Amino acid sequence: MGNSNKVCPNCDRKMKQQFIGLQHCKCGMSWKKDEGFFERTPDMIFALERRTIGGKVKQVPIIRYQSDK
Repeated sequence: MGNSNKVCPNCDRKMKQQFIGLQHCKCGMSWKKDEGFFERTPDMIFALERRTIGGKVKQVPIIRYQSDK
């Protein structure tokens, strides 16, 4: 099993990758590279944000909430 394949701590299924550094499981659990495992809520919106890192523009996954509009 590769390094990108995470196993869900709740149901022991393989997690599916949505973005680089962000994976989801069918049971409602997610994993983000800087945060670790967390439970998804219905008001979460997952998006990519462009950031300039070392002169390069990279897309980084972020979590927004519907109330933050």
